[in-house]
Amino acid sequence: MSVLTSTRRDDEPGILRVSLNRPEVRNAFDEEVIASLTRLARDAAGDATLRAIVLSGEGPVFCAGADLGWMMKAVAYSRQDNLRDAEDLARMLELLDALPVPLVGRVQGAALGGGAGLVAVCDIVVAADDAVFAFSETKLGILPAVVAPYVLAKIGTSAARELFLTGARFGAARARELGLVHRVVPAAAMDETVDSFLREILTAAPTAVAASKDLIREIHHSRPAEVIAVTTGRIADQRVSADGQEGMRAFLEKRKPKWVR
Repeated sequence: MSVLTSTRRDDEPGILRVSLNRPEVRNAFDEEVIASLTRLARDAAGDATLRAIVLSGEGPVFCAGADLGWMMKAVAYSRQDNLRDAEDLARMLELLDALPVPLVGRVQGAALGGGAGLVAVCDIVVAADDAVFAFSETKLGILPAVVAPYVLAKIGTSAARELFLTGARFGAARARELGLVHRVVPAAAMDETVDSFLREILTAAPTAVAASKDLIREIHHSRPAEVIAVTTGRIADQRVSADGQEGMRAFLEKRKPKWVR
């Protein structure tokens, strides 16, 4: 059985739905999951027909972090083995974060350790109101190092000091307050909420979405004066692009742009 399931339906072109498919171990990470998500991210980055990806988990839990069997093997790893292992995880997270399309997370049950880090690389996150989160690595004698850049970008250093250093669990409402998730709803409303985000995404120009994601990554934490050349150059490029011209003409002509079905 594949550790990931991927679905593209005829009635929602451009949408790829991906699910972690290891419910028997609460969708925990191991080498195979990391390799599969890495391949998926690479393939998706080269798919010009893709408009958004929805990432979910089969069963009652989104992702419980590291797989027990994987951890048992890691106990015997050398430093070099651990470095290689961590680099694989880092590469996966970087590829998911750099996707040119929105990555929408659908989180139920729990997102712990690396699972919470996976939530952090999602652009938009819908969580069930009873979902639980934790950066629990310090309770295992390790630390959330590889996921840290993405978590800090979402929740900031003050919250990270509390949650990294204690490893404490926190609920969906707190996760929303911190910016780790964007919408908290009853479990029964999760799919409709995800679909409402997808409908909005599909009204935006694909190249403008990709450029916006890239811009956020490039100028995050920069002072405005430092990035004037970047921001002015980006908007000038987009205005003369095919999508920019089509979007502005459609607005002026009071019609829908061509990328809207």
